[in-house]
Amino acid sequence: MKKTRFTETQIVSALKRQEGGIPTKELCRELGISEATFYNWKSKYGGMESSDVKR
Repeated sequence: MKKTRFTETQIVSALKRQEGGIPTKELCRELGISEATFYNWKSKYGGMESSDVKR
């Protein structure tokens, strides 16, 4: 299985930042990911809280 550069907690944090008003393009550029990756994360982790990920 491929090891990711980001933990699930970091991914949820990035999604929260985007929900807080940071443009998706800017956030993706900052993280060094594609928009497709971001939207994959959003479909998988969207709506989760940091505490939900650890369960």
